[in-house]
This record gives sequence, C-alpha cells and structure tokens, in this order.
Amino acid sequence: MKKVLLFAVGMLFAEISFGQVKWGIVAGPNFSSYTNKEGSDKETSSLKTSVRAGITADLPLADEFFIGTGLLYAGKGGKDKDNNALASFKANLSYLQLPILFTYKPQVGTGNLVLGVGPYLAYGVGGKLKGTIGTATGEVKAFDDEAGDYKLNRFDAGAGIQVGYEMPQGLYFGLNTDLGLVNVVSEKTINNVDYSWKNTSFGVSVGYKFGGK
Repeated sequence: MKKVLLFAVGMLFAEISFGQVKWGIVAGPNFSSYTNKEGSDKETSSLKTSVRAGITADLPLADEFFIGTGLLYAGKGGKDKDNNALASFKANLSYLQLPILFTYKPQVGTGNLVLGVGPYLAYGVGGKLKGTIGTATGEVKAFDDEAGDYKLNRFDAGAGIQVGYEMPQGLYFGLNTDLGLVNVVSEKTINNVDYSWKNTSFGVSVGYKFGGK
C-alpha cells in the first residue's frame, strides 16, 4: 500500500509541468508566542519578533486554484516576565516549515487576491530556552536532553492561513498566521500534572513571484 501511495503521488507531480509552477521568494517579520498549559492553568507568552523567509511554489490545480507550498525558515517562541520583573523566560526556536495551502487566486483589479488555508509541517533545526532570576541566567538547548523535562520535540504541525495580493509585475504583499495544533513538549506529564506547549505566530510578508501563468 505504501508503494502504491508513493507511486500515485509521483504520478500526480509528474503531470505538473515545471513551466506551470509559479515560484517565488518571500520574507518578513514573524511575531510569535507559545501557550503553556499545566493542569487547568493556561498561559500565553508575550510576543517575540523574528523572521519568516524562504522559497514558495504555487502548483496549479484548476483555473484560479493552486496548492501553495515551499520551504520556509520560521523563527518562533516567545518571552515572559513575572509581575515584579525579577524573573524572565525566553524561548528562541528555529523551524524549517512546509506549508500545504489550498489557495484561491481570483483576479481583483489588475492583480490577484490570494486566499489560502491548509496544514503545515515543521521541523525544529535549533532553539534555546533562557531563564533569568535576578542576576543569575541559565540557558539550554530546547531540542536536546539538557532541557530536561522541558525538552521540546522537533516535529510541529498546525493550520496556516494566508491573505495577500499579487501584482502583475510579480510583487506580492500578504499576511500569514500559523496556529500550532501539536503539543511539542517531550514530557506530557511533569510532577504528575498534564503539561503542553503549542506555538502560534503571525506575520507580514513581501515577496516576488515568477514563472508559471
């Protein structure tokens, strides 16, 4: 069954001529946070600013309908402080991300409106968790065993939304958001309490698209 599925996927992409694919590059600021849940206590961190950038590809399905995909670098994480600011925590996480957005691109004015929604898959390529209490600071690698009970799994996935506008010259402007749906913490129970960590981000993108129709 696995071989049949792989063969079917291969045949599907073989039907798509590279000349029809619209390639692109995109970059912009990414504003991210994480949501922790310990038992019944739920808390969302403050926003952290990072970068989202990479290569995009629009695979044609039908007139005005595409699969929007590509390979993106996405900085995620968040930061938090206690009420008296004596303690703080910051997560800097780096992911390679594969979006699979079902995209509708109707003509509006001289260009095309871009509306996309669908899942994304992400893999953590690096990250650090940094905590400060008073003048003492500690830092560990987020995806390594040195993070202990708070080690994060590298795999993440969720739902993505894209809204933008593509001009005839190829310039692209858009908004994007990623809602993490996977609990990425390795230890699901800490001190006999259920624990979860989910990533969320949104950003502004500017890019250029070329090729295709």
